[in-house]
Amino acid sequence: MRAGDGRQAPAPDAGPALGAAGEAVRLAFFLVPQFSLMAFSSAIEPLRAANRLSGRSLYEWQLASLDGQPVAASNGVPIGVHAPLDTLEQPDMLVVCAGLEPLQLAGNRRLHHRLRRFARHGCRVGAISGGSFILADAGLLSNRLCTVHWEYNDLFAARYPELKQTQDLYVVDRDVFTCSGGIAALDMMLHFVREQCGAELALAVAEQFLHPRIREQDDDQRMELHARYSVHDPKLVEVIRLMESTIDAPLYVQAIAARVGLSPRQVERLFRQHIGEPPGPFYLRLRLERGRTLLMQTSHSIQEVALACGFGSTSHFAHAYKRHFQHTPTDERRRPARKR
Repeated sequence: MRAGDGRQAPAPDAGPALGAAGEAVRLAFFLVPQFSLMAFSSAIEPLRAANRLSGRSLYEWQLASLDGQPVAASNGVPIGVHAPLDTLEQPDMLVVCAGLEPLQLAGNRRLHHRLRRFARHGCRVGAISGGSFILADAGLLSNRLCTVHWEYNDLFAARYPELKQTQDLYVVDRDVFTCSGGIAALDMMLHFVREQCGAELALAVAEQFLHPRIREQDDDQRMELHARYSVHDPKLVEVIRLMESTIDAPLYVQAIAARVGLSPRQVERLFRQHIGEPPGPFYLRLRLERGRTLLMQTSHSIQEVALACGFGSTSHFAHAYKRHFQHTPTDERRRPARKR
């Protein structure tokens, strides 16, 4: 927003004003190989709709890659770009779009220098999904709140323990913004449209995409438990929530039942009726799926992963893992990321 144009000026910590008076906000989208096409589309399409609905050129954008060549999204679709990142003029906003293999540019100091230079000269720099890793490696997330896709939570926390990581859909902290990915990018861009042009246009854009509610940045990334597991019994939801929170130190069914005010038989009956299996196998699957995420997204040893999932020994973990996933934890580590 711009002071003096009839709209309220941004708060002091909202970042620099965007665009000169009467001029379009200039954005650059930096595409990283294996970026999420869903998240990228969710970020760029609201800008197109805002231009169309307002009848004005409110936003302009360019696409960039490291070398100026087309970039393949995570689904294999190649997207052409306008220029190499190094040749772009200073934009008002820069959005780093990444997805799978978020550490592939970890050692690219030239890229990190370029991003810091954009930020020093007043560009609002941000990231979508795995792009938060690139901003972190460039030192742009220090002393700021940030977020990343929930699938990368463990890897991000292990790699950057000093950063203030949240589980928010997106975070705007002064001149830097991060987004968890997916259609959360739509909510984030609607936030910027509302900030720049007012709530009426933001709501109109949301309606164009059949988006009935513009979510705020602190909304949860993941579905509520009752939606995720298609269960509506409040006691069963309470049991599952307790299981998810005790994966590293699993409880006996008797202890779980006592904590939620049920008998073990009642817990068994709820699971068979609503989940279709006993609580024990369900709990075990939660722990193994957590182990799979840790194996894929962190460098923790298999022994550390086993302990984090409540297994007393590596052999017990490996046996259960192979029985469930049809391959061992060691095999999981050897599988290419794009085939997972």
